[in-house]
Amino acid sequence: MRILGIDPGFERLGVAILEKNKDDKKERVLFSECFKTSAKLEFPERLFLIGKEIKKIIKKFQPEILAIETLFFTSNQKTVMHVAEVRGVAIYEASLEGLKIFEASPPQIKIAITGYGKANKEQVMKMVRALVEMAKFKTSDDELDAIAIALTAFAHMRF
Repeated sequence: MRILGIDPGFERLGVAILEKNKDDKKERVLFSECFKTSAKLEFPERLFLIGKEIKKIIKKFQPEILAIETLFFTSNQKTVMHVAEVRGVAIYEASLEGLKIFEASPPQIKIAITGYGKANKEQVMKMVRALVEMAKFKTSDDELDAIAIALTAFAHMRF
């Protein structure tokens, strides 16, 4: 099974493709990146580039599921609205390709990865590195967050 994990953002979008077969002990990271858009671009152009990148990744890796983080509210309503629109673009592109959609909140992800819903960022990142097979050491928080949401989806899926 292949899962596309997305940590939504309009400046930085964490993306990861994880795979696990029935006989595998650990999930494997086939691909991950932090896709960035320029602040110099108008927001609609940024959304277009994000959608185009997601579509390209789906076509290349053929995942069956999109795992995406739900919104958490901050005091900056403009940022929340933009992230919501990025989520919409990701869900739309995945739906067009027939992917199932899995959503989880930050506390749900923390529970799935560390066993504790109030784990800090460092605890989550340490566990992500321990839980998956990666060809190279990932340092981008956005990539590791995308891996974490995909791992959470695997934890909820049944083979």
